[in-house]
Amino acid sequence: MSCESSCRRSFLRQSGCGLLTLALLGLGESTRALPVTMLEGMGIDTERRYPIPSADGVSIDRRAQIILVRYANHVYAMALACPHENAAVKWIAKDGRFQCSKHDSRYTPDGTYTSGHATRNLDRFPVRREQNEVVVTVDRVYRSDQNLASWTSTGVAL
Repeated sequence: MSCESSCRRSFLRQSGCGLLTLALLGLGESTRALPVTMLEGMGIDTERRYPIPSADGVSIDRRAQIILVRYANHVYAMALACPHENAAVKWIAKDGRFQCSKHDSRYTPDGTYTSGHATRNLDRFPVRREQNEVVVTVDRVYRSDQNLASWTSTGVAL
């Protein structure tokens, strides 16, 4: 067997393993650009109601200070403030992530902390699905450093 065919075979095997690893980790999904829209939820003081987003994307309710994200077959509701010093987070579409506007802490679309001054994930609100709506309970918030199990279980599977 020539070096050319064994080198090619080795390259293809290593490339395939690399692509499989990326797919299993979901890294290809995390970098896609999600569209951003502004919205305002309806409801009483302790709950806000939003239509279930029809596609993956980021929706911001500035009045209620809530980020609603549809991502990877789930809907999450997160606080608009970075947990480090309560500065607003912004969506960086080209990088597929949230970033603190003050100290550049970074978060995945589901609010998981990846780098920066913050020491925990974005705070999440409890959510439930009622027909074609997502209902966000705004008088309670889960911090990943205080109640990881509840923080992890928030979100609505679609």
